[in-house]
Amino acid sequence: MDIAQRLAALSHEKRILILGWLKDRHRAFPPQVHGDKDLDGICSVFIAEKLGVTPATASAHLRLLVAAGLIRAKRKGKFTYYLRVEKAIAALSKDIGSL
Repeated sequence: MDIAQRLAALSHEKRILILGWLKDRHRAFPPQVHGDKDLDGICSVFIAEKLGVTPATASAHLRLLVAAGLIRAKRKGKFTYYLRVEKAIAALSKDIGSL
C-alpha cells in the first residue's frame, strides 16, 4: 500500500483517535472479560462506545485502518479485537518524514 492510501485512512479524526487509544490501550479502555489487551487487542464494542458511535460506524472506521495495514483484526468467538501494527505505523512515520 502506498503512502497516499495510508494517509487517506488517517483523514478522519475518529480514526486518529482510535490509533491513539490503541497505543495506550491499558489506560484508554476498561478491563475485558475475553481477549488479552496485549495479544488480541481491544474489542470493537469498547471502541464503538468510546467513539460514541454505532458498532456499524466503528466497524467502517476500523475496516479502513485494517485495509491501510495500520491495525490488525483478530476474531475470537463473536467479537473482533483490534491491535496496532507498530511496524506499519513506524514505516508511515518515516515516509512522512522523508517528504
